[in-house]
Amino acid sequence: MNSKTCIAIALLAIGIGSGAGAAAGDVVRLGNLKLAHFGAVAYIKEIAPTCGIRVEEKLFAKGLDVMQAIIAGELDVGATASEAAIQGRAGGAPIIVVAGFARGGARLVARPGLQITGVAQLKGKQVGVTRGSIQEVLLMAELARYGLSADATGRKDVHLVYLAYPDLNGALLGKQIDAMMQSEPQSSQAINGGFGVEVLKPYATPIGEPVRTLVMTERFYREQRPLAEKFMRCFVQATSAFIARPALAEDYVRGTMFKGQLSGADFRAAIANAPYAYDITPGHIQITTDVMVSTGVGRLGRPPLAQDWVRTDLLAAAKRSLNIQ
Repeated sequence: MNSKTCIAIALLAIGIGSGAGAAAGDVVRLGNLKLAHFGAVAYIKEIAPTCGIRVEEKLFAKGLDVMQAIIAGELDVGATASEAAIQGRAGGAPIIVVAGFARGGARLVARPGLQITGVAQLKGKQVGVTRGSIQEVLLMAELARYGLSADATGRKDVHLVYLAYPDLNGALLGKQIDAMMQSEPQSSQAINGGFGVEVLKPYATPIGEPVRTLVMTERFYREQRPLAEKFMRCFVQATSAFIARPALAEDYVRGTMFKGQLSGADFRAAIANAPYAYDITPGHIQITTDVMVSTGVGRLGRPPLAQDWVRTDLLAAAKRSLNIQ
C-alpha cells in the first residue's frame, strides 16, 4: 500500500475526511527536522486541509536552527528536542512549550569488538556526539554518574568528538570514534548495519526519557488563538493516527520523508526507542534545564523557569474534543 492510499485511509479512520478547506489566512508556518520520530509532526501538513488550515513546513538540520528561525519571525510553530527549546528560551526566543511529540530517541552505541558494555568503559575512548543536542546532555549526565570528565581536547577522561547526526555513523563505521551517543533512526541503522552495538539507552539520569517539544511563538499562542487551537487539534489527530496505525506511520516516514532510504527494520527499531506521544510537563522541562546547568551543556546564562513557559491548555482541550486520553 503506497503512502497516498494510507493517508486517505487514515483520514477516513479518524473521521475528518470531509472537513472544510482552509481559509486564505489560516496558514501555519512549521519548522521540523527530518528524523523518524518527527514523522507525526510532518504528517500534520498532509491532513491540515481537513482541519481547516494550511501548514507550510520547512526542514532544518538541527533544533537550534529552528529556534533561530523563530527569533527571525519566520515560524509560528517548531518541533525540536527539549534542550534546543530551553536554549532558545534562555537566548530570548519568544516561545511556549505546548506539547510533547515523542519520547526517548537516544542510544549509546559502540564499535563491535571493543568490549564496551557500560559507561565506565568509555574512559580513554573517543565518543562522538552532536554538540548542544539532547544526546550530549544525556551523555554528560551519564558520565557524571560514573565520575568521568569529558571535553573535546583529549585531556580529560573521555575525548568528545562533535559531529552532525549523519556524520556520526560514518565516523563509527570508519573507526574514527569508539562510540557515539546517537539519535534515531541513525543508532538503529548502525546496529542493524552491523557496525555498532548497543551499550545502553541513557534513561537512568534524572531526565529519564527525554520528551521532544512542540513549541509555539508567544504571539501565535496569544494573538492567533483560534488558529492555534485548530493546529493543536490537527497535531493530536496526526499523532493519534500514527499511534493507532503503525503501518501508516511506517509508510509515511519511509516513503514520503525518507524516500525509501530507511528500511522497515530500521524504522521499527527507531520508533521502538522513540515512540510518538502527546504529553509533556513543566516538571520534565525543569529537570532537563537543571541537568543542562549542572553539565554545562548549552551554557545557559539565565536558565528559564519551566513554570513560566510550559502551557498545555491547548493540548488538553484538543484531546478532550477528540476523546483522546
